[in-house]
Amino acid sequence: MVREAPAAYRITDLAEDERPRERLEKNGPEALSKAELLAILLRVGVTGKNSVQLGQQILDELGGLPGIQKASFAQVCNIHGVGPAKAAQIKAAIELGIRLKKENPDLPNAINSPEDAAELVRYDMEGLIQENLWVLLLDTRNRKIGIEKVYVGSLNASMVRVGELFRGALQRSAAAIILAHNHPSGDATPSPEDVALTRAVVEAGKLLDVDVLDHLVIGNNCFVSMKEKGLGFA
Repeated sequence: MVREAPAAYRITDLAEDERPRERLEKNGPEALSKAELLAILLRVGVTGKNSVQLGQQILDELGGLPGIQKASFAQVCNIHGVGPAKAAQIKAAIELGIRLKKENPDLPNAINSPEDAAELVRYDMEGLIQENLWVLLLDTRNRKIGIEKVYVGSLNASMVRVGELFRGALQRSAAAIILAHNHPSGDATPSPEDVALTRAVVEAGKLLDVDVLDHLVIGNNCFVSMKEKGLGFA
C-alpha cells in the first residue's frame, strides 16, 4: 500500500493571529522573521511548501538578505516556486530598503567620523558582486559634494592610476576625499594591496593639496577604517 506524503501546512491552516500578514498588522513588521516578511511578498507558496517555508528556502539558497541583494533577477527567478512576478516583488522591496536608507534625513550633512562616511556608501556597496572603488568628494567643511565611481574589478596598487582618483576632486574643487571599496567576499579585512594603494594615494594627496581623510573597506554588515587602523596613513 502506497501512502501519500503529508502535505506541508498552509498559511490558511494557521490560527489567524499566527499568520504573517495579520501579525504584521497587529504587532508591526519588526515582530516578524525574515522568512515571514518574504512570505508576505510571495503571498502563496508551492506544492509541499507554504509561503513562509518558501521564504526560508530563498534565504537559505541565496545566503540571507545580503545574498538576495547581490543575486541577479534571474537567480531569484530560477528558485523553484518563485518565478518572474515574485522575483520582481522581492528585488523591488530590497531596492526600496536601500533607497530609504540613502534618503534618510538623519544622515549627517558633514562627515565627522568613519561611520558617517560608511553610511553613505555601504548599502550600495555591500550588494556589489565585483570589487568597486569609489571616491567621496568633500568640501572644506567635510560635506559631501559627490561620489565618483572610479574602478570596477580587482584593485591592485600597480594597476590603479592614482591620478584618476583625484580627477573629480580637482574638477569640482574638493578639499578632501575618502576612498571606499568593497570586498565581495564579505570580509572587510584590508589586504596588503589595499595598504599599498592607500599609501600611494595619501602621498599624492599631499602633492595635490587634497586631504585623504580615510580609506574604507566595506564587507557584509561591516566595514574597516584604514585610517583608524593606521594602515597606509603616516
